[in-house]
Amino acid sequence: MIVIAHLSDIHIDDGHRSSARTRAVMDYLEDLPYDLDAVLVTGDIADHALPAEYEQARRLLASRHPVLVCPGNHDDRAAFRQSLLGQPPSTAPVNQVLRTDDFVIALCDSSVPGKNEGFLEDETLAWLEDVLAQAPAGVPVLVGFHHPPAVLHQPFVDGIRQFGVERLADLTARHPNLTAFLCGHAHTSAATTFAGRPLLVAPGVVSTLRFPWEHHAHPEDYVHLDQQPALAFHVLDDEGRLTTHFRCVTT
Repeated sequence: MIVIAHLSDIHIDDGHRSSARTRAVMDYLEDLPYDLDAVLVTGDIADHALPAEYEQARRLLASRHPVLVCPGNHDDRAAFRQSLLGQPPSTAPVNQVLRTDDFVIALCDSSVPGKNEGFLEDETLAWLEDVLAQAPAGVPVLVGFHHPPAVLHQPFVDGIRQFGVERLADLTARHPNLTAFLCGHAHTSAATTFAGRPLLVAPGVVSTLRFPWEHHAHPEDYVHLDQQPALAFHVLDDEGRLTTHFRCVTT
């Protein structure tokens, strides 16, 4: 059985709140009596893309479990590489892969410098195609990024979702071992489909988005700040079935 923790949108800034909520989630994962196969953090690591924010995130996300991260629309690629990953700064897409004998995780950079919406560059799609082609037949591949490639029926998020997704759908059709898509950005847990595969959205750590059908104090009142941080657990069993559980964490 493969168990993967999935969190998103930690938005580390110079305040106490985002760090405390991220620390609560990571402490919960560190205290588990189980070695997770991976911990994914799907974007918006820093709130203002400052080096100090990434340095704080690097300390907070340190774990005994393998950790894989990708940028979101609040992130800057060069600072993300240098201050979070310890790599030379570059504005190229930050794409990362974790390969094991039992599964593969490909985290794609859906960020668009200077914009809030998402898009997978040709370089990223070519990289993903290669990752999928290299995966042995029968080995499931989970593909993650920040921006959801489908409408979630939350107008604020839908307006800044991932666009140009027909190219991703075409790629998906060529690779039956692509098992599911994992993303963040929405600050709410959600489950739907894209290109015939599950699309699983991690809840936000720093905050939770209000639904259009919930109470709003005013038209721009999009965010719950009093909800507990949360994460998803994706479980792949020996029969290839994918099950997702959502868990709130007490701060």
